[in-house]
Formats: sequence, C-alpha cells, structure tokens
Amino acid sequence: MQLAAAGLRVVCIEPEDAMRQAVGESLDWSAPDLLAALGLPMEGLVNAGLATWKRHVTVKLRDGASEHYVPGAWLAGAPFRVELRTLHVDRLRLDEELLKKTIENGVTVVRDTVARVERDGNRLSAVHTVGGVRFSSPWFIDASGFAASLLAREFELPAIQFGPPKVAIWTYFAISELVEGTSLYMEPLPKEYLDWVWEIPIGPEVVSVGYVTTGAAMKVFRERGLGVEDIFRQQLTKFPRFDALLRAGALGPCNTTAFRSRVYDGVAGPNWFVAGEAASMVDPITANGVTAALRHAAEASALILKCRKRGTLPLRARISYNRRILQMAKFFNVGIEKILYEPAVRNRLGARTSGTVYTTPAWSMNVVYARLKPKGILKTYVLGLVLGFWRGCAWIFSECCKRLPASAESAG
Repeated sequence: MQLAAAGLRVVCIEPEDAMRQAVGESLDWSAPDLLAALGLPMEGLVNAGLATWKRHVTVKLRDGASEHYVPGAWLAGAPFRVELRTLHVDRLRLDEELLKKTIENGVTVVRDTVARVERDGNRLSAVHTVGGVRFSSPWFIDASGFAASLLAREFELPAIQFGPPKVAIWTYFAISELVEGTSLYMEPLPKEYLDWVWEIPIGPEVVSVGYVTTGAAMKVFRERGLGVEDIFRQQLTKFPRFDALLRAGALGPCNTTAFRSRVYDGVAGPNWFVAGEAASMVDPITANGVTAALRHAAEASALILKCRKRGTLPLRARISYNRRILQMAKFFNVGIEKILYEPAVRNRLGARTSGTVYTTPAWSMNVVYARLKPKGILKTYVLGLVLGFWRGCAWIFSECCKRLPASAESAG
C-alpha cells in the first residue's frame, strides 16, 4: 500500500487460501499508530465492529489470584505522549479491510504461489509461480509467513530459536458482556514450563479463546488418546470462567497451529527484504507480532523508496534493517522465556510479579522504538545497546534465580 501510494507498480502474489484464522488478535500499544498510518484509526475500527478496546491485560491464576497490567499514566504525558489504549481485532475482517485498501491504492493481487526464484548470486531477478507465470522486478519483499519463509530458505539464512516448539488451539464463543481487556489464565507449576489460556474479545459479541502449550506436552496428550477438542476442553475446565461458554458451545471448530519463536539473521539483500513472520516469529503472549510485521513493512517500503534510483540497497542499510529485526525479536522472546515461561524466575517471584518484571521493559522498549525511530546505523546501534542491556539483565536474573530457593508464592 505504501509503495503503491508513492507511485511504484506493485504486484502482491498470495495464495487464494491466504485468509485464515490467525493468532495475534490482541495488539500491543504500538500497533494503533502503525494501523492509523494505513488509514485505519482506532475509533474507526471499533465503530465498524472490526475491533474492541484493550485497556489492560489481566493474568488470572487457577487459585483465584489475579493481576492487572496497565501502562503507567506517566506515559501519556510529555515527552512520551503514548496512547494508553490499544485494540483487540477480528483478524479475518481486519485482513479483508487491509486487502481492500491495498487494491484501492493500485496494488495488483495475483492469486498464486511462488514456487522458485531466479537470482544472480545474492541478487534476485524474478520469481516463478505454481501457475507458470514469471514475475521480474527490481525489488522484492518476502512476507510469505512463518511456515514458508521463502527467501530465508532460498539463501539458507541462519535461524536463532527461542524456547521449545509450541502448539496453539483456539476457537470462538458468543458472549453477552464485553470486557475491555485481554485475560490470560494460568496454572504455573514449580517444575513445569508454562502453558496458558487466552480470552480476547474480538467483537462486541464474540470472544476468542485459545490454549498454548509445548509440542512435547501435546504429544503426551495425544499418546493418551485425547483429540484436539478433548485437550482444549480439558484445559478450559480448569477455570470456572469457561463453564458457561463450554455449555453454550463454540461458534465453530477448533483451529490449531504449530510454531516456534525464532528470527533469521540476514533478512535483507541487495534488492530484497524479508518481513513479518517470514523474518521473525515472536511468541503470541508478547502481543508484539502485528506491530513487528507492520514495522518491517513500513521500514522496508521506506528503504525501497529511498534507494529506488540507485537500484540497490547499501550494505549499511541492510545491516541496520537486519539488526533492528534481530534485536527486537531477541528482546521480546528472551525476556518472555526467561522471566515467565521457564520456572526459575517464576518460582522466585511468583507468576504475577514475574509478569510485572516482563511487561515494564516490554512497554518501555516499544515507546523507545516509536520515539527513537531508528533508521540509520547509529540509532540502530543505540537501540541495540539498550535492548542488549535489558536482555542481559533478564539472563543474569534468571541464572541467579536458579541458584536461589523458590519463594512461597511459586505457584501464585
């Protein structure tokens, strides 16, 4: 959309079945500004029924304890002036609206799948589709998603992985009362990697409910003879909140997806970029996935427009784009793994306090990124130092907690 608005001829090659239920319906506090830049302001999305307000996040434990996480009021004042509201979105409807706006801006959408690429060394010249069509271009952006990661595979980019493989199971229920916040349900066990349940109101009368666990845990469930819906129901029955919803029945079948948090190194070349989950997969509990994808798209588009006449991306620009994606993915994924998923810190502080320890720098770093607007190599380097400092703190804190006795609140 941004490239077409600037006068470039843009072709988007995407399979017919690309529109599907997606994980990533609860947005972080940086997403609204990025959506507004595409002509989708918060109020418009809410009024159209594509979104609901997300004013806070609540963690609820099985023993009844809970904790509310709300951005500090100080962020709304000078010099930050951060919008303290964000959104839950109906991803199917939002994606449809984005597609509509993209076509209106002059982008040609081709319903096909890229099968292979032509390249001269590290430079791309064309792509070939399953349908037998060849598309040549001076510039390419790979936004093929987590499962495909087309250019990462083509160039054999090294992947950095975080945590174990995971599985998400989710579906939708009708609700009568809207809650303006995301709720996360947990039963943290002292020796276990964390699994959790989300509740996200994506519309005035519809709530998304999902369960995230490790692939290893899913294998154990299946070996016991449990089906996907059996596993899902078993987890929801741990929390009284879902009794009425389960009795009323879901609005459709369960959706499932397998993933592993990871980031590729080297996601920019002489005339190509990798963006979105094809470049970086952040854990869904961070709520940073949509923000990350929109940032990648905006930054890749800006670099193409800046370098369009010279026809190649300078090495410094490639390094900067790559480092920003790499550092942000490491920050969010290392932080959530060390502070909440793994038991060491959680056992010492308790799940609720661990959530506070994670969310405070996570919110702050999004503010820093939005205000710093790191584009050149110098600001990217400064951002990397800040993110590296916090990531190092999380690692040191985790290692210290492993050597200390667990607190009495280890399950609270």
